[in-house]
Amino acid sequence: MNAVTGEPTPSQERRFQLLIDAVTDYAIYMLDPTGIVASWNPGAQRFKGYAESEIIGEHFSRFYTDEDRATDLPRRVLETASREGKFEAEGWRVRKDGTRFWAHVVIDPIRDSRGNLIGFAKITRDLTERRKVQEALKESEERFRLLVQGVTDYAIYMLDPQGHVTNWNAGAQRIKGYEESEIIGRHFSQFYTETDLATDLPRQALETATREGKFEAEGWRVRKDGTRFWASVVIDPIHNDRGDLIGFAKITRDITERRKTQEALEEAQAALFQAQKMEAVGQLTGGVAHDFNNLLTIIVNNLDLLTRNARDPRDIKLIESAQRAAERGAKLTQQLLAFSRRQPLQPNAHNPNTLIEGFETVLRRACGELVRLQLSLSPRVRWISVDAPQFESALLNLVVNARDAMPDGGSLKIMTSNVTLSEQGSAASSLPPGQYVSVSVQDTGIGMTPDIVSRVFEPFFTTKEIGKGTGLGLSQVYGFATQSGGTIKIDSTPGQGTKVIMLLPAQEGGDETPEEESETERPARDSAGTVLIVEDEPAVLEVASDIFDSLGYDVVTATDAKEALNVLDGNPSIDVLFSDVIMPNGMNGVELSRKAREMRPDLKILLASGYPMSALPSEGLGIGVSFISKPYRWTELADKLRILRT
Repeated sequence: MNAVTGEPTPSQERRFQLLIDAVTDYAIYMLDPTGIVASWNPGAQRFKGYAESEIIGEHFSRFYTDEDRATDLPRRVLETASREGKFEAEGWRVRKDGTRFWAHVVIDPIRDSRGNLIGFAKITRDLTERRKVQEALKESEERFRLLVQGVTDYAIYMLDPQGHVTNWNAGAQRIKGYEESEIIGRHFSQFYTETDLATDLPRQALETATREGKFEAEGWRVRKDGTRFWASVVIDPIHNDRGDLIGFAKITRDITERRKTQEALEEAQAALFQAQKMEAVGQLTGGVAHDFNNLLTIIVNNLDLLTRNARDPRDIKLIESAQRAAERGAKLTQQLLAFSRRQPLQPNAHNPNTLIEGFETVLRRACGELVRLQLSLSPRVRWISVDAPQFESALLNLVVNARDAMPDGGSLKIMTSNVTLSEQGSAASSLPPGQYVSVSVQDTGIGMTPDIVSRVFEPFFTTKEIGKGTGLGLSQVYGFATQSGGTIKIDSTPGQGTKVIMLLPAQEGGDETPEEESETERPARDSAGTVLIVEDEPAVLEVASDIFDSLGYDVVTATDAKEALNVLDGNPSIDVLFSDVIMPNGMNGVELSRKAREMRPDLKILLASGYPMSALPSEGLGIGVSFISKPYRWTELADKLRILRT
């Protein structure tokens, strides 16, 4: 370096030139202030194609594309370098043979010791191969993105290491209901149920995926609208080149329909197994009962022969005791035959409501004092073809079992209704599709666990104490229902009660009364219609409900006038309004009557009061309204109702 001028010495310039000439991976050359090439190194010649003699004195703009020259880019490049001290960029450049290469360009201004611009130093590197790799990677990533976005049967998305959603595909939007803008940045735990959140399952899933390399499971997940779906979930950890965890890939599939199909198949298999088991038990039971009947025939006839010749009172007493035991054995045999469907039945067309109502007295007596029996019988129920005594026996068995399930008392309801089984419904119940009648007995008792429900129809199976049940009651019901062409099923929950449903085939035209009825058929109870009882005192309401129920009315209740008007507005089948005069919440029974008559002019109204009837404001109520004094008896109530109806 010259100590006076501060400029390189000739020997230094020579060494610097040798260094530049040795560089072949970079084009390093000089431009004068106007952009004319002033020097040229082997690297420039190698990837631009020009020999030094061809390019010295030429303007550097010839390396630019036509598009860049059209925008006057070469001039602007030099102005930027001069003004800002450097120009750096990447872009397409042109070789001597016209081919293009992707270049990284750096241009530095060169100034003398006085700061005057004397030219530019230009360094260019050919990055074409690197760009090809980058573009190939970008294209691959774009294809992968389009592939993932095109998948609609799977939710495919990424999570950051903490579990926040970082991207979202179309399948995720379709399955889970969230738009991309709604979910990016939110934690994936919001897809889990409250139960799973309580056990911290989302955190455990990510920890398992990190520790074991994958988390895979099935379970309920929650959509945006709050509905649930059964999901198959796979979570994979994602690591960078250094092995650091950078997030998770999560794939979710909605397999709700597959689960439903699988459950339906399992139910069908369980039903088939149960049917096969009951059939096998029935075959065995029927054989035993048949042989036992033969033995009883011999015993009973021999006892009868002994009775003819017996004279000693002690002998007669012993024979009668043996006869009673034989009769009990015969009854036991009949129950076994009923279960095995080998008991001869004598079916006839019957209205199930008529059978139930005619047998009501026996059923109420069987319920005892602690159990309240209610009948809810469909008024247009179809007819069924059954053996009436066996139907009554089956119903009594169900009532007795329900009563025993309510040792502290409760409510027992017998219901009838028409049922239509579709192809799907009939497959579930093993019955052909068609019209059926449902006869149900529902209690509020202790209920049963699923393992007990699966065995209750087996002969001699009982949950009662020894000596308090033979285990043949429900077996008889099962045999009666199946031999009558129907089926029986149980819906029970421990602590919430049990509902036993008999489905029996309906008869053609079964909702009409036949021209000829059996003389022995029990008459149906007089159906008086539907009554709305309005009473705020629970004990009085219960008594009134019992009285009207015993008089043949279907009972609907309300505790104040406002509730009563709402019931009237929504139930056009109500025929009679029975209300206390003194009512809570502002509106008394008389005012309720006026508003009720405005809504239903033909409504029959009976008002009850502890005050003298002369003191009641009855003006404007018109005909069809009557009063009864408290305390009233059911006979008085029946007389008042009969007068109202005439």
